[in-house]
Amino acid sequence: MKQGLFVGLTTLDLIYQAAQLPDRNQKIVATDYVVSAGGPATNAAIAFRHLGNQATVLSVVGAHPMSHLILTDLREQEVHLADLHPTRSEPPPVSSIIVTQATGERAVISINTVNTPASPDQIPSQILQDIDIVLIDGHQMAVGRSLAQQAHSRNIPVVIDGGSWKSGFDSVLPFVTYAVCSANFHAPGCHSETDVISYLSDFNIPYIAITHGEKPITYRDRAQIGQIPVPTIPAVDTLGAGDIFHGAFCHFILHTDFVNALEQSAQIAAHACQFFGTRRWMEEG
Repeated sequence: MKQGLFVGLTTLDLIYQAAQLPDRNQKIVATDYVVSAGGPATNAAIAFRHLGNQATVLSVVGAHPMSHLILTDLREQEVHLADLHPTRSEPPPVSSIIVTQATGERAVISINTVNTPASPDQIPSQILQDIDIVLIDGHQMAVGRSLAQQAHSRNIPVVIDGGSWKSGFDSVLPFVTYAVCSANFHAPGCHSETDVISYLSDFNIPYIAITHGEKPITYRDRAQIGQIPVPTIPAVDTLGAGDIFHGAFCHFILHTDFVNALEQSAQIAAHACQFFGTRRWMEEG
């Protein structure tokens, strides 16, 4: 059984399914709803655990009453939390999401870690002991940078979830093994996907992938560049698909090569998009 460390954001997600988004001053009634822990690193950790591994989330959750909803969900998912600020009394970050029933598209309003920054001196000692892979989502950049450097020095592979560019990512990139980014990852001075791949390659990152939702994944495996098609599915909910992709990737890359890991991760993410919420793909499929 492999062990993964997932560094970054944990939120409380309030997810609603509705026929349409509300108009101005309009009230609508949801057709379904889910309350769960969320955030890129957290959803990835849960997917990694579901695939038969042990997962630890390094994040800020705290001791607010709403934090207990997150803690309960993580316990149910058998994911360990290493809390960077366990006595914090303020509410955890909350995301409110509306998923459009007909298309699976989602609209999100949230607070990220801007109000919950942590510093490297809050990292638990021995956090990297027996860890096989580290994922960093960029939401606790100072902590992520410190751990990426430590992991790199120990030959532990480091994955970044590049959902979007975040200030300070350039300080993490020199220690990255796998940069798995979305098409929204607009690095400084980059105006095209080619520019992004070139930018990341300048940091000597050997493995780079850029996802495009339902469109093919572009990858660079050292000197080889190619594309990987993704499954065509009837999407019910695309929320968290990228996070689940990253969690699956952390699992598969410990067992196979880069291209196969991307292919298998795309299968998992596509399967997850056929269920409402970020958990039911595990329960019903």
